[in-house]
Amino acid sequence: MESALEISKIGIICISVLLAFVPIIAWGLHFLRKHPEKRKLVIITFIGGTVSVVPLLLYKYLWQWFPWINAFDWIKNTNFELFGINSLLLIPIPVLITFLLVGIIEEISKIYAVKAVDKERFLSVDDVIEFAIIAGLGFAFVENILYFQNILASRGFENFLVPFVFRSLFSTFAHVMFSGIFGYFYGVAHFADPIYKKKIRKERHPILNWLHKVSHFKKVTLFHEEKILEGLIVATLLHAAFNVFLEMEWLIIIVPFLFVGYLILDSLLDRKENLVNLKRLLPERTTHRE
Repeated sequence: MESALEISKIGIICISVLLAFVPIIAWGLHFLRKHPEKRKLVIITFIGGTVSVVPLLLYKYLWQWFPWINAFDWIKNTNFELFGINSLLLIPIPVLITFLLVGIIEEISKIYAVKAVDKERFLSVDDVIEFAIIAGLGFAFVENILYFQNILASRGFENFLVPFVFRSLFSTFAHVMFSGIFGYFYGVAHFADPIYKKKIRKERHPILNWLHKVSHFKKVTLFHEEKILEGLIVATLLHAAFNVFLEMEWLIIIVPFLFVGYLILDSLLDRKENLVNLKRLLPERTTHRE
C-alpha cells in the first residue's frame, strides 16, 4: 500500500513537471520567435530563473521556526481597509503590504538570474528584455510545478483543467510581463553610457551638455542606478497589483490588466531604439557599476 502511494506521489510530480513545461514552451516560443537567442544562454538564464524561487521558498520554510515573519498571518489579524468604492472594492492594508513584500523578494531574485548571463553577450536593450523574460519563465516553471502538484494531490484530475488553463494563460504570462518590463529598465541601465550620451546630446541645452562632460562619471552612474531602481519599483508594483487582484478575486480586472501589459511588453520588444546594437558603443571600461 505504501509502495503504491509513493508511486502515486512520484507520478503526480512527473505529471506536474510535464504539464508545467507546456505554458513555458508556448510563451517562450512566442516572445523569442522574432529574435532567437543562443540556446546555451537561454538554458543558463532559464535555470537561473528556476533557482530564483529559492529565496521565497526559504522565506516560507522559516515560518515554522519564526512564525512572526509570516506576513500572510497579518491578513487574518486585521480588518483595516486601505481604500474602497463599495463593499466589493476594499483592500485590507495587510494584503497590500504582504504582496508588496512578496513582489520585492521575487523580482530581486529574478534580477540575479539575468545577471547570470555573460553581460558581454548583451548587444541591445532588446536582448536584455528577452533574457529577463526567460528568467521569468524559469521562475514561473517551478511555481507551476508546485501549484499543479498541490492541485492534483488535493483535488484530482477532474478538477485540474480550470486551474491549469488559468496558470498557463494568466499567471505564467504575469511573470513574463513583470520580468520583461523590468528587463527594459535593466537594459537601459546596462547601456547607460551610450544611452545617456545620446539623451543629453539630443535633449539638453549646450550648457548642460558641458556640465555633463565635467561630471560625466557621476551622471552616468546616477542614471544607471536610477533605472535599476525604477525598474524594480515598477515590476514590484505590477506584481503586487496582480496578486491583490487574485486575493480579492477581482478576476474581471485581471484580463484587461494583463492585456495592457502584453501590449506594453510587445511594444518594448518592437521599439527600434531597443533593437539598436549598443555594445559597440560601450567604452572598454564602463563608468557605472554593473
